[in-house]
Amino acid sequence: MKDKLSIAMLGHKRIPSREGGIEIVVEELSTKMVKAGHSVTCYNRSGHHVSGKEFDGGSLKEYKGVKLKSVFTINRKGLAAMTSSFIEAICAAFGKYDVVHFHAEGPCAMLWLPKLFGKRCIATIHGIDWQRAKWGGFASKYIKFGEKVAAKCADEIIVLSEGVQKYFMDTYGRKTMFIPNGVNRPVLRRPRLIKEKYNLDKDEYILFLGRLVPEKGITYLIDAFKSVKTEKKLVIAGGSSDTDAFMQELKKLAGGDERIVFTGFVQGKILEELYSNAYVYTLPSDLEGMPLSLLEAMSYGNCCLTSDIAECAEVVEDQALLFKKSDVDDLREKLQYVCDNPDAVMKLKNGVADFICSKYNWDDVVEQTLKLYQS
Repeated sequence: MKDKLSIAMLGHKRIPSREGGIEIVVEELSTKMVKAGHSVTCYNRSGHHVSGKEFDGGSLKEYKGVKLKSVFTINRKGLAAMTSSFIEAICAAFGKYDVVHFHAEGPCAMLWLPKLFGKRCIATIHGIDWQRAKWGGFASKYIKFGEKVAAKCADEIIVLSEGVQKYFMDTYGRKTMFIPNGVNRPVLRRPRLIKEKYNLDKDEYILFLGRLVPEKGITYLIDAFKSVKTEKKLVIAGGSSDTDAFMQELKKLAGGDERIVFTGFVQGKILEELYSNAYVYTLPSDLEGMPLSLLEAMSYGNCCLTSDIAECAEVVEDQALLFKKSDVDDLREKLQYVCDNPDAVMKLKNGVADFICSKYNWDDVVEQTLKLYQS
């Protein structure tokens, strides 16, 4: 394999974007690989941002040295990923690439095509996507088909957790490479914009930040928080992802509790201020691949409260609080505990940024991924 590679990446929505964790991963990998002297082309979906066209970015041809190509997309739930990845795989098959890197299970349904044309094909499984609550029927079956194609055809498979690694071995007898996500050390920001826009000050709120989808456990969080005796607010930051009806369900569940604040999709300095000034960050998920929002929250020095699923517990080790997955009563007790015990919260804040930034480093992730490309 050549020292300087020509690489195609596909399966994400678009970069630059924070529409989901996959987009963050693709941006970090591609931009750092370009810095290392490789040529990277990222195939972006056309169509609107999943949280609304008001968040659409410009139509860029290049971003930090990464070539960007936009492909035809049917912008409907269940069809966007399918149509875009079909076109992307054709482009990658006929393009002059040494490596084609597929991200997520659904797009891997087309991995066989560039493989047929002699390309080295890598698949990153960001999670067992067909299990996600927002998918059903044909979409779920298609995503699982993509998983099977990856298991059979990919030259190498990257997984983000030991649980998924075991799943592929037990289900397909397929060896995979465990390469977790990374995180960058951020700059902490004072609460200026969030104070103006949402009347939020430092340590006055408990934060959830992520996509508003059922498997994130946000219904448990709202249900539990409504019974917590505290003046602190609960901030639900994030946009819907093909799930506008779920957003309305969450607001209805919140009822008249004025302590619960929905910000919608956030990015840039507002996102940084929310992370920087939270009293506690919480991630009550039932299902995760490897939660980048949890890594980010810890990198900002936050005390974190998360469900005890393996994908979260492996990340935090003994540096955060856990509650029993899907258990509203246990979550309520833990929320009340952090509200009543600021000293315990401060103890968990101390040193957590150093811990997570040394454990998960993007430079290490890129180095391991390039070695896999070239092996």
